[in-house]
Amino acid sequence: MNQERIYKILLGPVVSEKSAMAGENGNQVVFKVATDASKIEIKAAVQALFDVKVESVRVLNVKGKTRRTRFGIGRRSDWKKAYVRLEQGQDIDFAVAE
Repeated sequence: MNQERIYKILLGPVVSEKSAMAGENGNQVVFKVATDASKIEIKAAVQALFDVKVESVRVLNVKGKTRRTRFGIGRRSDWKKAYVRLEQGQDIDFAVAE
């Protein structure tokens, strides 16, 4: 996989109460990823960008919500979420600015 594709796969971390609990209990990190990314590509991107060992990847498609606006019915975009389980002793810290 080329370097440009690695940067386009991971779109950002998902910061929510559920993802924080997954990080504390299961040594997992949750990412918003490209909709066409596969588990193998996600694993390779996380290992290359954060220099950690990945144990497993679980992926799910999140359906966009239908919202009512003053212009009628609108719909948010669908997106993909990845739960990445890191091996024992590995850690990703998003708070550190280098």
